[in-house]
Amino acid sequence: MTIKKISNYHLPLKQDYAEAKVNWVVDKKRAALLIHDMQDYFVDFYGHDSSLIEIVIHHISQLKAWCVQNDIPVYYTAQPAIQDEKDRALLNDMWGAGLTAFPEKAEIVKALVPTKHDVVLTKWRYSAYFRSDLKQRLEEQGRDQLIICGVYAHIGVLQTAAESFMHGIQPFVVSDAVADFSLKDHIFALDYVQRNLGVVNQAHQLIRS
Repeated sequence: MTIKKISNYHLPLKQDYAEAKVNWVVDKKRAALLIHDMQDYFVDFYGHDSSLIEIVIHHISQLKAWCVQNDIPVYYTAQPAIQDEKDRALLNDMWGAGLTAFPEKAEIVKALVPTKHDVVLTKWRYSAYFRSDLKQRLEEQGRDQLIICGVYAHIGVLQTAAESFMHGIQPFVVSDAVADFSLKDHIFALDYVQRNLGVVNQAHQLIRS
C-alpha cells in the first residue's frame, strides 16, 4: 500500500524513448519552472546513498539557478504535513497514510529549499493544478510553457504535464531532472509525454539555451 524503497537505476538516454511529435522550444519569456514534490518524505525512498537522486537534485538545482538568472518564475508543489481523511480521500486506498504518518518529513529537501521569491503550491492530488491556482498564476504572468522536474515521473509529473497540455500550456519534462520508481516507469513517462502531449529535454539543453 505504501511506497517501497527505490533502487538505483541509470537515467534514460534519448534513444530509450520516442521522438517528440512537436517542435516546441522553451522560450524564457513564456516559461515557468515547476519543482514537483521534492519533499523529504518522497525523496527518502531512494535512500541516503542514492546516486540517482543526487544527480536529479543537482540537475534541478542547476535548472532553478538558470531560471532565477533569466527571470523565469519558480513554483514548487508540496503536500501538507497533515491531511484529514476527506482531503486525502482515495489516496488512502492507494498509498495509505503517506506523508501524514511522517509529518516531520514534509520539508522540501535542503538542497532545493524555496526562497521568498518562489511560490509553493499546496498539493492535494497527482496533478499540481488540482485545488491550486497554478493555471491562474501562469496566465497572470503571461506564461504558457511549464518546465517540470521532480518526482515521481509516471505519477504526478506526468499528470501535471497532461493537464498542462489540456489547459493550453506547453509542458516540457526534463528527463534527467525527474526520478521514478524504476527505469521502466521513468521511460514510460518520458515516452508518453513525447508521443502525446509535450516535449522531453535534458537539463543541459535548457541551461545552455
